[in-house]
Amino acid sequence: MEREKILAYILDSYPYPIAFVDCDHVIRYLNKRAEYHYYQERGYRDLIGKSIFACHQNPNSIEMIKSAVEKLKNHANEVFLHVNVRNERVYVVPVRDENGELIGYFERFEMNRQM
Repeated sequence: MEREKILAYILDSYPYPIAFVDCDHVIRYLNKRAEYHYYQERGYRDLIGKSIFACHQNPNSIEMIKSAVEKLKNHANEVFLHVNVRNERVYVVPVRDENGELIGYFERFEMNRQM
């Protein structure tokens, strides 16, 4: 089996949305959960190849994402964004090449458990 196919299966088995976005803020990949979230739940269509700002249009969201990506460019490991309506903590995670250069990012979701 091809490596790319194996990686897609792994990402599709992850129970949270994964949307990979390049450094120009263009959506390049959605796992199955992200497709369901954006297409079925939120009503978007054909996001691959479009700006992340097509679905994050609020000026505060745009500034939050741009600020987080600037931190990633300055070698942050991940950046906390907010707690969403599903009570999940949302982080932006860098994706780097073999030289450590930022090639993009994705949102990571985590249940927000109260102690």
